[in-house]
Amino acid sequence: MQSISVTILTGFLGSGKTTLLRHILNANHGYKIAVIENEFGEVPIDNELIGERATQIKTLSNGCICCSRANELEEALLDLLDSMDKGQISFDRLIIECTGMADPGPITQTFFSHETLCQRFLLDGIITLVDAVHGEQQLDRFSIAQAQVGYADRILLTKTDIAPAHDALVERLQRINARAPVCHVIQGGADLGLLFDIDGFMLNDTLAVSTPVFRFMPKQPNSVQSIVVNLSYPVELSAVSDLMEELLLSFADNLLRYKGILAIKEASRRLLFQGVQCLYSADWDREWRDDESRESVLVFIGIDLPEQQIREKFAALV
Repeated sequence: MQSISVTILTGFLGSGKTTLLRHILNANHGYKIAVIENEFGEVPIDNELIGERATQIKTLSNGCICCSRANELEEALLDLLDSMDKGQISFDRLIIECTGMADPGPITQTFFSHETLCQRFLLDGIITLVDAVHGEQQLDRFSIAQAQVGYADRILLTKTDIAPAHDALVERLQRINARAPVCHVIQGGADLGLLFDIDGFMLNDTLAVSTPVFRFMPKQPNSVQSIVVNLSYPVELSAVSDLMEELLLSFADNLLRYKGILAIKEASRRLLFQGVQCLYSADWDREWRDDESRESVLVFIGIDLPEQQIREKFAALV
């Protein structure tokens, strides 16, 4: 049985999630899409905006699905599967539209912590929308806005037609999340190739790290940041495993996303790893080619991480 691909759609209040979702549901893509949305208010107004193009739209009750009502997300997912197994509905993709104040972390972990959901769903990627008009203020005032950017596999910058001068915001987003490309979207008109088949949670070697262009402007204070570690020499497997366990024990609650390609001593293949908070996996990849340097690159995205301490610990892996 083929797994159902899941896209988590997040972003701060007013960033344009519903507009994007409406565009997706009305696009000529051939998918049967189910949608789970959640609201802070008691009246599910987005049902009026989205229309009836999704196979099923299940509005969760008052509250955020990732906090006091976290168990309701599991119930909604199991309900969708039950309805599909009974032949009442049919869908091959699922989109979860988070409320603007939601933390994507617990939502993400749902797909790794429940046996049935692990088997039936495959988390494809987290899409975070950022408002080019109000994004700077939101990142300044709300740590959750930074966390939403930190979790992202894709960052969609909206309303750039209203705020065409946004270089500083893009640079800031890249400093928060060095592994997610920043794409511009106007009125929800996103290329579906940016949104689907991302394989953001597949253990693969897709690891492009952005390097923001330095401009003479003060850096904004970010509680969420990216730390990119490069090692020009192979390391011992046992040593790097011990270090990763130490980092998880110390900072699991602060680590949002992390990923790396490692060169291991006396190993002919590359070692890949990735994780979300305390959930962590690693596996061997392809053989190192003769024409490439056996170097390691690791990206950690987290909240108030001790950058210097982390760099020193990896530098000690000789």
